[in-house]
Amino acid sequence: MTTDKQGINHLVKICTEKGLEKVIISPGSRNAPLTIAFNRSPLIDCLSIVDERSAGFFGLGIAQQSQKPVGLVSTSGSAALNYAPAIVEAYYQHQPLVVMTADRPHEWIDQGESQVIRQKGIFSNYIKGSFEIPQDITDKDDLWYHDRIISEAFNLAMTAPMGPVHINVPFKEPLYQEVEEVETNPKIISKLKTSSILDAAIIKELKEEWKSYSKKIILAGVLPKNSHLNDLINKLGEDPSVVVLTETTSNLYGKRFIQCIDKVIATIQVEEESKFRPQLLVTIGDRIISKMVKAFMRKNGRFENWHIDESGHALDTFQNLSKIIPLKPEDFFAELVKIETNTDSDFRNLWVDRYCISEEMHMRYLKKTEYSDLKVFEAILEKLPTGVNLQMANSTPVRYVQLFRQREDLTFNSNRGTSGIDGCTSTAAGAAYIQDDLTVLVTGDLGFFYDSNALWNAHLKPNLKIIVINNSGGGIFRFIDGPSTLPELEEFFETSHNYPAEGIARSFNILYQSCRDLNSLIEQLNKFFSLKDRPEILEIFTPNEKNGEILKNYFKNLKRQ
Repeated sequence: MTTDKQGINHLVKICTEKGLEKVIISPGSRNAPLTIAFNRSPLIDCLSIVDERSAGFFGLGIAQQSQKPVGLVSTSGSAALNYAPAIVEAYYQHQPLVVMTADRPHEWIDQGESQVIRQKGIFSNYIKGSFEIPQDITDKDDLWYHDRIISEAFNLAMTAPMGPVHINVPFKEPLYQEVEEVETNPKIISKLKTSSILDAAIIKELKEEWKSYSKKIILAGVLPKNSHLNDLINKLGEDPSVVVLTETTSNLYGKRFIQCIDKVIATIQVEEESKFRPQLLVTIGDRIISKMVKAFMRKNGRFENWHIDESGHALDTFQNLSKIIPLKPEDFFAELVKIETNTDSDFRNLWVDRYCISEEMHMRYLKKTEYSDLKVFEAILEKLPTGVNLQMANSTPVRYVQLFRQREDLTFNSNRGTSGIDGCTSTAAGAAYIQDDLTVLVTGDLGFFYDSNALWNAHLKPNLKIIVINNSGGGIFRFIDGPSTLPELEEFFETSHNYPAEGIARSFNILYQSCRDLNSLIEQLNKFFSLKDRPEILEIFTPNEKNGEILKNYFKNLKRQ
């Protein structure tokens, strides 16, 4: 048995043909036909998550790890709006969420019926495409149009750059009618993948231009792990004229790569900035976390900036964009590695020497630093087991991790599309659900409390470990310029509090432990990572006022090199 809505049965069949395997359903009445049809398909894994905001980010975590489309199904009205934060994050992260919102019939919009809002095009500013299927299917043309719309939505979601699409589904009552399941053969339209190829003459021209520069920087933003790309950039990094700057979220690793960008740039004095300035900056990947590298590049005059992006998006972060190269980075770099290295340059050695100095100063400072956020991150990153999928929550956690040398054996993820704190725990829960590797979320207290409904579902796997660093408020506001000196700091920026996470853990039957000093932290971390049969929370309490002071002094110390 299945729903009596013919179009919905066609929709489910098209979804399975298009590779949809996971659908997250939030309960409601208006979406009953979708719930019935999806749940009774043997090819779909349906998960029930009550809170649509959490459900959206949970789906994002699955898409992030699988790179496959993930379905979201909601009832009508304000329920749909709760998907918005996850959708906008998916849009800027290029993750293929297929959002299906049930709706009331058109004639009842703005007529005093409950759970009715104007849903058509509701996510239009941050979605790849908005669609609405026919309200009534009365003949074969209606069904043809319906099937075409669904195929078009999926094709758009999976076309580079991938991203979320919205399908609005108006239903008339009755909603719960069932019929015997019959074989459906909907019309399915496929979109073939293509690869961009630059003209040979253009490639030759770019190679000649590349060779002409003695000071080149490759700067990598957010990227999934890609061993082929990693190998190519390592080969390019053998060139003495090439500096490779990476962040943890780049998921690139090389012995010659410059990690911890903020740490290095903090040591560069004004009078020597010109020595570190590139003639050519090649950017790949999405958003850069480091504010320091953005300020440094924007400040330091004119240079060529090539941005390599398969979609051809004009990402001009450093206000010097000169060429958009619409290729996959690995396809472009495969051409550059054929070029002879520039042995006359000492540009790479200049950056590597400064990186070594900054690392030495970093280690010296940490040795004399008392218990604080900085010492906590040092301990966590040292104790993480091999193979961990590290989910870094926004605000301070992702920035602290950037200060420590990247480990090749870890995978780094963070919601850097819009950089909000609102769904980091739910995203980590979704990431843990879709794969078996140990998934560790490091989050601040505000981000954790804000997304505590992430624990309100039956799909948390034992490979999910959550580390909450509780410094009694938004610690970032104590060390960024501006709010730390204002009388509104504690109440309105930092939002100081004295709440622990223990009560939330108990409410959702999650194992919980805590610590308040370095020795107990190291002892607890050993136990924390060894437990394999249940998800768990470790809450680490740190001294709020000292954290900001210690981090400010950390950067002051680097500037004195």
